[in-house]
Amino acid sequence: MMATPTWNVSGQYYETCSCDYVCPCVPGRMAVKPSKGSCTFAMAFQIERGQFGEQPLDGLGFIVLGFTPQEMAKGNWTVGVIADERASAPQREAIASIVSGAAGGPMAALSGLVGSFAGVDFAPIRFDRDGMKWSVTAPKLVDMAAEGATGLNPDATEPLYLENTGHPAVDRFALAHAARSHVHALGFDWDDAGGRNNGQYAPFSWQGA
Repeated sequence: MMATPTWNVSGQYYETCSCDYVCPCVPGRMAVKPSKGSCTFAMAFQIERGQFGEQPLDGLGFIVLGFTPQEMAKGNWTVGVIADERASAPQREAIASIVSGAAGGPMAALSGLVGSFAGVDFAPIRFDRDGMKWSVTAPKLVDMAAEGATGLNPDATEPLYLENTGHPAVDRFALAHAARSHVHALGFDWDDAGGRNNGQYAPFSWQGA
């Protein structure tokens, strides 16, 4: 067997899910029911700096789509991936290894919860950020946006944060209100523009275990 190469990726992470704000799954240690009984989520990663062995990953992105039919800790998740269409074949393989957990790192901890893999699709992925507002789009597949949530101070320029979460993406993230979430890819169909759903975002940094 070939050894897994040394790798690391860092950049920005953005997520919306179908739970009401604030998503109960993290503070409930994945043992509580999602707000609507099941949960659909989209986790987008903008790689600013990345290397998988000799393969550079700078400037690429990917989106992890998922559906959990019950309490997250009970497993049986369905997961799929949208990868940046600009990635070369070796880069696509590298991203697949990182996202699946096959190369170790944070996603490996979730592999036992995934019951089915919906596949991989490719699209141009665009990340836009303006202060606490952000959006991620992959034409015809994903369109999501959120704005950082603030506390009692009406003049706040920083969002609320949740720390020590144990979340596979990052241990500390900003809370956000999802403005919209539209996903139509790999068998996932989710539309929400009610402004009540959960969002979160943060810088991320991963490396092989």
